[in-house]
Amino acid sequence: MSGGGGRVPATVRPATTMGAMAIPERRPNDIPSDEDRVEEALRLLCGVPVELNVAVKRLSRGSGVYAWWAAPSVFPDLPGLPNENVPSLRLLYVGRATNLRGRILRNHLRRSGSSTLRRTLAGLLVSEGFRTTWTDRVVLVPEDEARLTAWMHTHLRLTWAQDPEPVAVEAELVRRLHPPLNVHGVDPEYLQATVVAAKNSYNASSRPAEPPRTS
Repeated sequence: MSGGGGRVPATVRPATTMGAMAIPERRPNDIPSDEDRVEEALRLLCGVPVELNVAVKRLSRGSGVYAWWAAPSVFPDLPGLPNENVPSLRLLYVGRATNLRGRILRNHLRRSGSSTLRRTLAGLLVSEGFRTTWTDRVVLVPEDEARLTAWMHTHLRLTWAQDPEPVAVEAELVRRLHPPLNVHGVDPEYLQATVVAAKNSYNASSRPAEPPRTS
């Protein structure tokens, strides 16, 4: 133990910088290609759809893509790919979000003014008699916002996949899967006239109040 010879004990290692220990060198092969990301998103979206009361507890605040599913009896006149794991459910709609939890909870399950999906559903569900009003756009009246949300909880299911840059992934998924409630990015051959008409009907259902006439 006395200090002669200056020999370094075997257990002592040269100092290493924290950065070199924590961040391994990243090789190009470690970075998923666009095709890999699309395939991974497709795998997750085609997983078992979950009920919305379960989904809202599991959704992250990360960005990504999502898919809505329903039984064929919900919209019997519309096509839709069957889910690989639950064939009794068909694909309705694919979307993207910078915050999955926020997009689903604050928009799709709450406000027609900021959800294309809700507006389309309200236009398609003529028998439900959803009522609209005009703010700075056409929106459902508050009672019918709540009624549509309840309908969605009963009839729709959800899958999702996180992705850091979901714009390109969503575009490719829409191009491949032809979800019937999507309009933008869908090949014209697969565009559903019923859906376009429903969206137009909804948008025409309320208008700004006419200004009072002056004599």
